[in-house]
Amino acid sequence: MPDCGLMTLFSGLRLARLTCAIVLCLALPLSAQQRVIPLNQLQSGLNFSGPEVQSLQADEFANPGTIALDSGIKQWSKPEGNSNKSCQSCHGDLAKMKGVSVRYPAIDKVTGKLFNLEDRIRNCRIKNQKAAEWAFESDELVAMTLAVTNASRGLPLQAHIEGAAKSHFDNGQRIFMTRQGQMNLACTNCHDQHFGQKLFTDPLSQGQANGYPLYRIDWQRVASLERRLRFCYTGVKADIPPWGHADMRDISLYLMWRGQGLPVESPAVRK
Repeated sequence: MPDCGLMTLFSGLRLARLTCAIVLCLALPLSAQQRVIPLNQLQSGLNFSGPEVQSLQADEFANPGTIALDSGIKQWSKPEGNSNKSCQSCHGDLAKMKGVSVRYPAIDKVTGKLFNLEDRIRNCRIKNQKAAEWAFESDELVAMTLAVTNASRGLPLQAHIEGAAKSHFDNGQRIFMTRQGQMNLACTNCHDQHFGQKLFTDPLSQGQANGYPLYRIDWQRVASLERRLRFCYTGVKADIPPWGHADMRDISLYLMWRGQGLPVESPAVRK
């Protein structure tokens, strides 16, 4: 996200109005039930992607994410590790994962930590399959996450933010609203206040997470939500948390709550 692009984005805005909006956002923290974008105004990133990308996602044969999806489906029934078990050995057919991905990130009952879906898969692989750990953003992990997510295709996001998850939600919301990096921008400045306005030739989306993991054309691969968040940190020239950092899980929980009700798109495609 080069400086010149951001200057182009904001050049047409009235400075007083922009400053006021940012100050208000930072001065008045949101309560757990207060939304900047009302539920009835939520829009998937697909709505901002243009007809070419929309057509590509809709075409089950041309959709480039199907390669990773097929790989994840095959991996589901493949025995691995010292236990010689597959995911199917414990969980049954992949279709039984319907409804699972829509509630992640979620608190793990054993560790008390907030797990995203990738964490859950990695944990199962190590503890139950007794297999070698999959690295974050590895092809295998992304493909398996996509396969599990695909089982919930069309279902609405249903993040749970009460109880032990509340502090994680609060931190995720704080991160989303806090200006960071040399660009001194918060996620809310782009995705709440200026969605629909163009950065270069492309409109900014609302930053909804209902399509992840998804195929990004500019990356030529399926990628996780965490990778997209790290890319945003780079865009505002901020320090990037290490892979697997708790802040990434917290902001993911906030994003899932923020997009509550949007349907899971899988495999999704973005530019």
